[in-house]
Amino acid sequence: MATEFTGTGDPARSMALLWRTPPGGGTRPGPRPSLDVDRIVAAAVQLVDAEGLAAVSMRRVATELGVGAMTLYGHVPGKGELVDLMLDSVLAELYPDEAAVTSGSWRDRLTAVARANWDFFVRHPWALHLATGRPPLGPHLMRKYELELRAVDGFGLPEVQMDLLVTLVNGFVRGTVGGVQEKADAERATGITEDQWWAATEPYVARVFDAERFPTAARVGPVAGEELGAGDPARSFEFGLERLLDGIGALIGDPPTR
Repeated sequence: MATEFTGTGDPARSMALLWRTPPGGGTRPGPRPSLDVDRIVAAAVQLVDAEGLAAVSMRRVATELGVGAMTLYGHVPGKGELVDLMLDSVLAELYPDEAAVTSGSWRDRLTAVARANWDFFVRHPWALHLATGRPPLGPHLMRKYELELRAVDGFGLPEVQMDLLVTLVNGFVRGTVGGVQEKADAERATGITEDQWWAATEPYVARVFDAERFPTAARVGPVAGEELGAGDPARSFEFGLERLLDGIGALIGDPPTR
């Protein structure tokens, strides 16, 4: 069964591994072993990107690396700690150009934050649910939080509102990008695309739909369906982001110019 949340392992062991703190605070003498935590995490990330979180187990990752499962346990105590390491590892991809989220107008900064997170979760859909659980307080998550706070720093907001804005933007992104994952999950589960499902369902809907009972749906649905098809998460993201930023502008005291 897949681990569905971060923070299910031993917190002390996870923190030591996330920050690469060896037991006793020192380094072991002698040559560096051929297998280490970084190689294990990289193999696990490659596996989960290809096959999803359910495919990841200590035994499967060991097989991918060509070693016995017990060899992995000598580096990572279990899947709970491994999942923490996997999420923090991929978070390193965010904000390669830190200036994009730390300079320019507040609107440019938050737009960069939102789009970077959207792209991140599209690349790693398995990370979407994990990111809503107990966060693995590793170096890459802390860097993410630091840079996102800087995106809203210097605009006269109190510290609590800065934190709340970061949470708001991240929550909006997770909510909209979830539509991408839901469509993919439904396609895998049913074997047909959403467009194919709607095409098969539409004749029956037309037969039973009562336009007098649902007049607003009868008016809006066909127009939206013609333009948006079977749903467009990316369009929802762009539309929602602009409305969200307009609202933040009212909070900051910088109303929209359009």
